Amino acid sequence: MILPKFVRMVEVGPRDGLQNEKTIVPTAVKIALVEKLADAGLGVVEAASFVSPKWVPQMGDSADVLAGIARKPGVRYAALTPNLKGLEGALAAKADEVAVFGAASESFSQKNINCSIAESLDRFAPVMERAKAAGVPVRGYVSCVLGCPYEGEIAPSAVADVAARLYAMGCYEISLGDTIGTGTPTKTQTMIAAVAQHVPMDKIAVHLHDTYGQALANILAALQMGVAVVDSSVAGLGGCPYAKGASGNVASEDVLYMLNGLGIETGVDLDRLVAAGAFISDAIGRPTASKVARARGCA
Repeated sequence: MILPKFVRMVEVGPRDGLQNEKTIVPTAVKIALVEKLADAGLGVVEAASFVSPKWVPQMGDSADVLAGIARKPGVRYAALTPNLKGLEGALAAKADEVAVFGAASESFSQKNINCSIAESLDRFAPVMERAKAAGVPVRGYVSCVLGCPYEGEIAPSAVADVAARLYAMGCYEISLGDTIGTGTPTKTQTMIAAVAQHVPMDKIAVHLHDTYGQALANILAALQMGVAVVDSSVAGLGGCPYAKGASGNVASEDVLYMLNGLGIETGVDLDRLVAAGAFISDAIGRPTASKVARARGCA
């Protein structure tokens, strides 16, 4: 079995995780979480989201979070930016990179951002131009790559089309998201194979939710294809506020434990990562979703 020697873990808990919490997490807690994740050795931490506070009030303090963190050399602090206004906010807050997000499902696109897939991609054009002018790299997310809460099965060709367009626009990397967590290993590999016809394998990342308990198996299937970038969320925080039943990103601790067991380097310290998960779980008052953390005695 040929696997990557090194996998870059992209930590999305402070954004994708905490945006799904019903209560507003204090800014100081978010800042402490981001710093603990960076101290654990994670090289990319998605720390903020410059979306409308009206729709995602949990992210309303993103500028304060980016302003408050003690930035660790070598760590990139990323922000989600759905439009030009969001990008300007991220640039003002000195985000190291930004991300735009599309969907492989027309229904999900309409429900999530109130426009068609084509319209959403058109909206990104000025964002890409402005980010390029500012020298800030842009990552592209594709949602619902292995299933949609409204349409069910999604054709791999539909995923490949959106991924190809985002890559052609200038996104340095395309993160493929199983938003509702219904994917299985074979479906994951079939989808990645379709995308890889248009996007180089070293520019592909996976963002796999664990709703059906398949995330680690799907990540291993992606690694076997040559994917070497994996998104995950400390303590298994979050999901998607627009996708019914899509609770639970795959836990970073569990991903790291598997990667360690496979002999794959990450540069991330498991003990410190578990401690970061315990910190945020305690702060929000609910048990960690990480199997590894629970096995180690974290409630």
